[in-house]
Amino acid sequence: MALVEKYGPSLLRVATLHVSSRTAAEEVVQDTWLAVVTGLERFEGRSSLKTWLYRIASNKAKTRGRREARSLPFSSLAYDGDEGEPAVAVDRFLGPGSRYAGHWAAPPRGVPEERLLAGEARGVVEQAIGALPSNQRAVITLRDVEGLSAEEACNVLGLTETNQRVLLHRGRAKVRAALERYLEDQ
Repeated sequence: MALVEKYGPSLLRVATLHVSSRTAAEEVVQDTWLAVVTGLERFEGRSSLKTWLYRIASNKAKTRGRREARSLPFSSLAYDGDEGEPAVAVDRFLGPGSRYAGHWAAPPRGVPEERLLAGEARGVVEQAIGALPSNQRAVITLRDVEGLSAEEACNVLGLTETNQRVLLHRGRAKVRAALERYLEDQ
């Protein structure tokens, strides 16, 4: 019961990355717990229990998502539009002569502290994450929302370290841009 309470909400978020509805995600989580119970004797401890749980949930959700996708029109599988354009303008980063080369040149503009602490800003971030392409949303959710390490996220999603890093960078850049737009509008 303690594991279900501790990891259940996180597994639900992972499942929603791959299926179309909350109901389907809840079913995936139930299937995950059944797989854990029936496969516990096969857990070899080569990864943490947390990573193992996320991997099972991710695999179950991907399988369910593929099954659901068979009934979707091809137009819904449209290209992200990311290829060929930089996620963030190069001039937004510190140059090679700087002590912190490659880091952001400035924090988001116009950021009163009380605004960042407000739930409204959190809602903007959550909405921006929800609008990301599925692969970016999956990586940013595991890394920044669930707190998994890069290695754990790669294991859960079956990605290379480089691909995970690119997806995370693009996702964070889009979320940052949405937050900056929100703060500038206020």
